Amino acid sequence: MLIIEVKEGENIDRALKRYKRKFNETGVMKELRSRREFTKPSVRRRNEVLKAKYKESVRKGAE
Repeated sequence: MLIIEVKEGENIDRALKRYKRKFNETGVMKELRSRREFTKPSVRRRNEVLKAKYKESVRKGAE
């Protein structure tokens, strides 16, 4: 459970923004979405390799 303490005189929108940021950092929604359907380990590994290749190509393009 996330607890966000609202400071004295703090805007509620700012507190909500902090809550949303903390919630996103926990990765709960990402976990729920990944558990919707089963992915075979071979498919998961293939996606990791493709993601790594993409990241590497982006890094080389920035140099």
